Amino acid sequence: MAEQRRSQGPRHGDSTSRSSAPRSGERRGAPGASGRGPGKPARGEKGGAPGKGERRQGEGKRPARTGDWKRPADKQAPRTEKQAVYDGPPLPEEVTGRELDRAVSAQLKGLPEKLAARVARHLAAAGLLVDEDPETAYQHTLAARARAPRLAVVREAAGEAAYAAGHYAEALSELRAAKRMNGATAYLPIMADCHRALGQPEQALKLAKSPSVANFSPEAKAEMTIVEAGARRDLGQFDAALRTLELAPLNSKSRAPWVVRLRYAYADTLEAASRETDALAWFHRTHAIDADELTDAAERAEALERRVGDA
Repeated sequence: MAEQRRSQGPRHGDSTSRSSAPRSGERRGAPGASGRGPGKPARGEKGGAPGKGERRQGEGKRPARTGDWKRPADKQAPRTEKQAVYDGPPLPEEVTGRELDRAVSAQLKGLPEKLAARVARHLAAAGLLVDEDPETAYQHTLAARARAPRLAVVREAAGEAAYAAGHYAEALSELRAAKRMNGATAYLPIMADCHRALGQPEQALKLAKSPSVANFSPEAKAEMTIVEAGARRDLGQFDAALRTLELAPLNSKSRAPWVVRLRYAYADTLEAASRETDALAWFHRTHAIDADELTDAAERAEALERRVGDA
């Protein structure tokens, strides 16, 4: 799922969150398919990752969440022969588990054959549903976790699905567990964004300053930058948020989704700082490279132009 969500970026927060741009990447597997962190860190209210439909500040639009499965209790008594394991939502007949990336399937080989097949089907179903129905996707990962709680790829999948569904405390817990198991640091942008969503911007800033961030890919660095700037905004530090974004490659000639999200976050933060003329220019610069309409930069620019014209 990490690979699938990579292009979206953080989902929570204002314009600086959910780079949640978030998603440019194609969905190739199920959650945890790559074992890496967010890329594309989410969509909806301001600050979330862009996704068509609603927009999140600093990121754009986000698909509506459906699914009404109720989450089972996290802490359950030790299982006995009479206690049933959480089955999760019904598994689509067409989902076989072979949809998973080989890297994920390889991590399931230590399980008994029938158990591995069941876990694989739940992970594959989650990967197929996470964009359009993140809540149901999350329930599939909980069913997988109930059967294989000691596999990092399963905990990663549960964390990313929880994040997509807006269950930030659960997402943070699952990604921490995955990180303890495999030592991966690619989850940090999502984890930092979860702290923001939980009203803990200081904790988000601590993760943003982790030494491992220096070794991130350009896309992952952009996601962390967006979350860091969002945390600064949460603290009312707009000048610091702007400086954080200005240190990023805003003028990159690349049209990659992470550049689109960076520019959008910068434009949104400029507007929040009452620098409307500058914000208008950067919304236009964002729209110029946003061929896939990952953000609502064009609409934001049009609304800002009317407001500036009426002033």
